[in-house]
Amino acid sequence: MKDVLASLLYLLAAAAGRLPWAWSNALGDGVAALWRRLDAREARVARRNLELAFPAMAEAEREALQRRILRTTARQALETLRLWTRPHATNLALIRETHGTALFDAAIAAGEGVIVAAPHYGNWELLNQWLASRTPISVLYRPPESAVGEAFLQRVRADSAGRVTQVPAEGAAVRRLLRVLQDGGVVGILPDQQPKAGEGVFAPFFGKPALTMALLPRLAARTRAKVLLAYCERLATDGAAPAFALRIEAAPEAVGTDDTVAGATALNAAIEAIARRDPAQYQWTYKRYTLRPPGSGETNPYRDLERH
Repeated sequence: MKDVLASLLYLLAAAAGRLPWAWSNALGDGVAALWRRLDAREARVARRNLELAFPAMAEAEREALQRRILRTTARQALETLRLWTRPHATNLALIRETHGTALFDAAIAAGEGVIVAAPHYGNWELLNQWLASRTPISVLYRPPESAVGEAFLQRVRADSAGRVTQVPAEGAAVRRLLRVLQDGGVVGILPDQQPKAGEGVFAPFFGKPALTMALLPRLAARTRAKVLLAYCERLATDGAAPAFALRIEAAPEAVGTDDTVAGATALNAAIEAIARRDPAQYQWTYKRYTLRPPGSGETNPYRDLERH
């Protein structure tokens, strides 16, 4: 039954993905306006995150940034449905610039493993498709609670060449990723999701302690793998269709230090520098600071946003 429902979801996503770009953009802008009018969860969380990350920013400037974030978020949701249900070769034509790809090719050629840290900036689904077009890759992901959602993700994130292996962030994930890296393979990780309590360390992110995954720094420390940061950054365009610049950068060497806190701190600093390039392209609708450092006396900053 789950496969039938997942197929139905796919058909609905494909239908949405066939909308002309101008219609898709208009629909996304309408959704963003509705979020603001209803003060929906996305609007509330984005507002609180901006208060936490940019406390010195004038309120009017934060409100303007929030509007841009919601507009980008809504447009990207519809954009992703298109990316998931259209041929990857067609999608990759949206990438108009590439920067740092020689770093990626050299890291693969070295044969000692590559860890691609892909922050929630720009369009990470398009990045995944570009990476899979160049090399087999094992991608760490957080499985949805729904079996139908899991079946749907397995379908839309697969590639026709079978180069994408999705590794759920549970159980034997660490051993599987270590094996890939030790064999000289490529691993993709979204490094700015809040891990479960006990599975991360606190490190600064936009000046505020954030529980940060320990997995990536520890994988880097235990292997000789090269750590690279990668993202597809949205470009300004006169047309309705989006355009992107693919950028790959070497991560700070400190990410792979034996000191996990120092590694997480270096990782967060690199992600923050990317997010500051254009804050509207970062995923501010995610509750990044829910868990607070033990003994800090701080409480969940999103608690008062919940509606009962």
